[in-house]
Amino acid sequence: MSRHPSSGARTLLAGGLAAVAARAAYAALNQRPPGGPEAWARTNHRGEPVTLLEGPAAAAGAAAASLIVPGLPARSRAALALAGAGAAAFGAYDDLKGSGDRRGFRGHLGALASGEVTSGAVKIVGIGATGLAASVLVGAGQGAGGGSAVDVVINTGLIAGGANLLNLFDLRPGRAIKVALAAGAALGVTPAGAAGAAAPVGAALSVLPEDLGERAMLGDSGANALGGMLGAAAAAALPRAARVTVLAVITGLTAASEKVSFTKVIEQTPLLHRLDMLGRRPAAAGPLGTPNGPGAPAAEAGGQAGAAARAAAAAAPQ
Repeated sequence: MSRHPSSGARTLLAGGLAAVAARAAYAALNQRPPGGPEAWARTNHRGEPVTLLEGPAAAAGAAAASLIVPGLPARSRAALALAGAGAAAFGAYDDLKGSGDRRGFRGHLGALASGEVTSGAVKIVGIGATGLAASVLVGAGQGAGGGSAVDVVINTGLIAGGANLLNLFDLRPGRAIKVALAAGAALGVTPAGAAGAAAPVGAALSVLPEDLGERAMLGDSGANALGGMLGAAAAAALPRAARVTVLAVITGLTAASEKVSFTKVIEQTPLLHRLDMLGRRPAAAGPLGTPNGPGAPAAEAGGQAGAAARAAAAAAPQ
């Protein structure tokens, strides 16, 4: 019998380390929040107070654990950490500085074209840059042909696009984390995919009770980081054809989010609604006795404008 742990056991160990690191970071951040607790305080879709500290904690735990994930080349581990840390940093900037005046890619890039630099534009450019750097690392770790210009472009899209897409789901308790877990499960069909997804999945699971309990939310920092790391895991594990398919799905959903409310689609699709409500408190009744659950397109578009703007829009009567 081999004395070396199996790849499955190593992956579980990596996920467990990420979970422990994320919980430790969450406790430490709550003890001494950078800038004070009010900087991270937001109002959720019920109009109740939550903290955004869950996001930096999950990002820190996932990025730290990814550096020691077994079964991956050193450069792939570095790419995972870079994708998570970069997305977390720029997401936190948007969390703390975002005004909500401009929303979505169209709003931020339109403002940039007219000479106005929004926090969302800074985040878009910053995550794109760190995604490119992580993509170069991933390509170098994929062996012959893995670092071609085409692969770098595809992988950059996966990392930056994954970061943005997961953030678009962070509008109701547990939703973004459930999407992250589903993506991690899909990647887990291969040993390399499971190894790459272990850290972000472990960190996400560790903060899920806080999210479902409506005590905290991922915000841009956490959602961007976990999405970017899952994109990096896909970039490191999947063949080119599969990566192109995943990138097409990410691009399509991102484009649709500019016009369609994901929350409304979920509310109107019975299976998706059941999954979305799993583990959550029942939807609160609005002033006129109607459910205060479905989101408006304006609230969905706020995924690019920072958690403060999204939470304020989601809390308004719908």
